[in-house]
Amino acid sequence: QVQVVESGGGLVQPGGSLRLSCAASGSISSLNDMGWYRQAPGAEREMIATITSGGDSNYADSVKGRFTISRDNAKNAVYLQMNSLKPEDTAIYYCYVRNWVPIRTFWGQGTQVTVSS
Repeated sequence: QVQVVESGGGLVQPGGSLRLSCAASGSISSLNDMGWYRQAPGAEREMIATITSGGDSNYADSVKGRFTISRDNAKNAVYLQMNSLKPEDTAIYYCYVRNWVPIRTFWGQGTQVTVSS
């Protein structure tokens, strides 16, 4: 089993920045990917950014150039630096860990990000 805990959400004005953190513990395989999804009210959960244990990252078009994902393998942690935030970035942000061997995905409880003036 893997435990995933997010932190760092909150209220920020448009144009502002936030940094989300996620710590994972438990049975994490050496080959894995971690990342962030978000879900706005009435919308489906969407991928925002992912990063493999080897450091390869991928972003949704809506956040490219504004968000940066990074990870610390020694701490089993992943971070999301969010800059130039927009009201449409308002959502619950979920962190996940996906073990590759065997394939299984674990989710955090989510952290609320609200962008509003």
